[in-house]
Amino acid sequence: MFKKFGVLFVLVAVVLGGVVSTSPRAIAQDDEFLFGVVLVGPKDDHGWSQAHYDAGLYVQEKVPGARMIELESLNSADRPETTLDQVVEDMVAQGAKLILTTSADFEVDTTVVAEFYPDVTFVNISGDDALWGIAPDNLGNIMGKMEYGKMIAGCAAALKTQTGKIGYVGPLIDPETTRLTNSVYLGARYCYENYRGMDPNTLEFQVTWIGFWFNIPGVTLDPTEVSNSMLDSGYDVLISGIDTTEAIVVAGQRAAEGAAVWAIPYDYKGGCEESPAICLGVPYFNWGPAYAELVTQVKEGTYEASWDWNGPDWANINDPDTSAVGFVYGDGLTDEEKATLDEFIAGLAAGAQGEEGGLNLFVGPLNLQDGTLFLEEGEVATEKQIWYMARGADEATTPDEITPPQLLEGIQGASQ
Repeated sequence: MFKKFGVLFVLVAVVLGGVVSTSPRAIAQDDEFLFGVVLVGPKDDHGWSQAHYDAGLYVQEKVPGARMIELESLNSADRPETTLDQVVEDMVAQGAKLILTTSADFEVDTTVVAEFYPDVTFVNISGDDALWGIAPDNLGNIMGKMEYGKMIAGCAAALKTQTGKIGYVGPLIDPETTRLTNSVYLGARYCYENYRGMDPNTLEFQVTWIGFWFNIPGVTLDPTEVSNSMLDSGYDVLISGIDTTEAIVVAGQRAAEGAAVWAIPYDYKGGCEESPAICLGVPYFNWGPAYAELVTQVKEGTYEASWDWNGPDWANINDPDTSAVGFVYGDGLTDEEKATLDEFIAGLAAGAQGEEGGLNLFVGPLNLQDGTLFLEEGEVATEKQIWYMARGADEATTPDEITPPQLLEGIQGASQ
């Protein structure tokens, strides 16, 4: 987190050294609606940050008068002296009326800085302060239901693995990353059993956490080394949970040497481009439709801060104008495997829409990694239980009352 609010604001144009443009052309004109996007990584990372940057470009195309200003790579490694309050002050000075902070890493600081600018709307991506009513009135949250995309990724991996060993390169441990890892595992188990006819208890699923959303030399584990280690240990499908592309790059290098290995990148629709032949597909966020709606509402004065957990458009999960979450098939899938995934996705769609016979994987019996009960036989998880991966989440009156999230029983790797 970047909690440095004990000092007076400084002249931001000097501190940022021109990182956010302050030229006369950058100041909002009468016919413009200026919105700021704060990225935790580079805007061309082929992952999380690029997906948000591309959404800003989508808004500029779809919403008349809308124009984005962005700051990329706001993190302790790339910009150790730059704080969120400095970035926001500069964006507001340019005329921004809406600022999107696109990481859970910014959640606490966004809540603090939003109170300094009550006439500016803030939206933190992946946070949940608005869910609990502890956010200022001008702060909302948005997240996509990537759980579905990760279930599809797990299914694809289970359909392809020849060794019965799937490796997951995870970022840091928090409720979001825990529930997404669990979603991959549930999708893999279901498809290994129901489509491959294999005993799901024999499926090995290992997660290794690197310690952050991307590699910070000397601070995190190196995701290239983690990926190589997994492949050396017989894991023949690597699934990425981090913002960057090391898993598919390493798998592509091994495949070029003759190894039968595959990979599933994350976050960004074009993730398979790193190594198309061995890519099984990519679950990705499509922030454009939600951002366009948000900008329109703020521009028209109709936005009311809320917590929004947006799902796929089940009519077409890859519709660029309607679906918050999608999955693009990769060249590494056979036609038969694609047809099986089509069937699996149809089942998820039916379950999500409450149709009889639909598929819901967050149904008991399910235990947590330490053996404690998560869901009883036939019990369907609530949104809060999934969000926090904790059985008692619905009874809590504040997030501090919720027990720490855990991986599900059967997953190898740390929960804390």
